[in-house]
Amino acid sequence: MAVERPIDGEREVRAAPRTRMTGPQRRLQLIEVARGLFAERGFEGTSIEEIAQRASVSKPVVYEHFGGKEGLFAVVVDREMETLLEMITSSLTKNRSRSRLEQVALALLTYMEERTDGFRILVHGSTSSAGDEKYSSLLNDAISQVEHILAGDFDRRGFDPTLAPLYAQALVGMVSVTAQWWLDVREPSKEVVAAHLVNLCWNGLTNLEIDPQLGGRE
Repeated sequence: MAVERPIDGEREVRAAPRTRMTGPQRRLQLIEVARGLFAERGFEGTSIEEIAQRASVSKPVVYEHFGGKEGLFAVVVDREMETLLEMITSSLTKNRSRSRLEQVALALLTYMEERTDGFRILVHGSTSSAGDEKYSSLLNDAISQVEHILAGDFDRRGFDPTLAPLYAQALVGMVSVTAQWWLDVREPSKEVVAAHLVNLCWNGLTNLEIDPQLGGRE
């Protein structure tokens, strides 16, 4: 809101002072600004100058909070990792077998839909491969939990539980790659994509052969 003050018969218009942000508020603002720029331009294509300009602060403010671009990028990646891992972990622990698969697929698609910038950073916006390594670590966490679930299921059904890691890699890899494809096309809906992923996973698991061979029955 502008403030008017008469001077020699004229009026001077001054902008009202902006409300100052607290330290935590400013930090969160910088993280959100940086997330958008890193997703748009990648780590190398983003500068501290651009981040500061878009946040309407000076460069020293960014350095004060994060120490530099690398520190800010690391914080952005860690926050996205926490969000995605929480969604996946919750899906794996709160449901039964088929529901787990459905919720994991839907959780990943929902994360990508709601936090597209964050997902692009995890997969494409890395610095010195750090982002790629963190995303791989996230997938390994998911694989480990799926492996545990499958090992118990295999043991109950008379399958070799030592093969659970192989199947866990295949299942998580299929969902991950399909989800990245869906990020670009955004159709059909995420619910339809999740349903078809689970249709392939579940019905394939339901009819597993105990000792599959190449050139087996068609």
